[in-house]
Amino acid sequence: MLIIVLVMADQHLHTPMYYFLGNLACLEICYTSIILLRLLSSLLTGYRTMSVMGCITQMYFFGSLAAAECYLLAAMSYDRYLAICKPLHYPTCMTGRFCLQLTAGSWISAFLAISIIVLFVSQLTFCGTNEIDHFFCELTLVVKLSCSDTNVVEFLMFLFASIFTLPPFLLTIISYVLIIATILRISSVTGKQKAFSTCSSHLIVVTVFYGTLMIVYVLPKNNKLRVLNKLFSVFYTILTPMVNPLIYSLRNKDTLPMEELGSGNLTIISHILFLGFGDFKEL
Repeated sequence: MLIIVLVMADQHLHTPMYYFLGNLACLEICYTSIILLRLLSSLLTGYRTMSVMGCITQMYFFGSLAAAECYLLAAMSYDRYLAICKPLHYPTCMTGRFCLQLTAGSWISAFLAISIIVLFVSQLTFCGTNEIDHFFCELTLVVKLSCSDTNVVEFLMFLFASIFTLPPFLLTIISYVLIIATILRISSVTGKQKAFSTCSSHLIVVTVFYGTLMIVYVLPKNNKLRVLNKLFSVFYTILTPMVNPLIYSLRNKDTLPMEELGSGNLTIISHILFLGFGDFKEL
């Protein structure tokens, strides 16, 4: 929340990368609240039963926010690609309107896509012992509980999972391959360090997020790996959003000039919070 306030209030931070970072912070507040509030309630009260509608609601918001984060991380990697590989074109390409279109497209498309899946899931019939061996309503586990024909739902899950994970993941990979190739062509060591500092924080976040997602959803499902899957689910649902502000803050460097520190408490806090983030101005 402090990151969002600072990005909105400090004129020095009104740049595309900090705009995306503010959106990411807002997304992850909602993202973790969907899981943690219900989990903490169960741990404190011992009441672990959830209604079908409550489970579907949790699935809807969690799935939508996770899909939006995939595209938002891809937009941030594209921003870093333009800043490092196309510095002369950066001001004209990464305009305020284009940033708004990228973020709005990420949020709206994700919520619309998950709405279709949740609509079909709500039509399923559940019978027998409806217990989920997980700490939240994970979509694939909920579908397995149904005694209805789930072929259509499973096809939609595969389709939208491919759309919302593979393209942004490939875009992120391509962006960083081009970024690294550009950095290696820089002759001076100082130039290489400065260029890499502008994207190292985001690269760490992307690696942790996609790495844990792949471990959970790509590894074969069996009883031996069930506990491991739940453990790595903690990484991308709780741990990653928790450490993201720390990663971005600790990797922040010289974002604000030192002479600005006397202009007010907000600027002082801003300089401390973003200490080490890398100078995100175009090279």
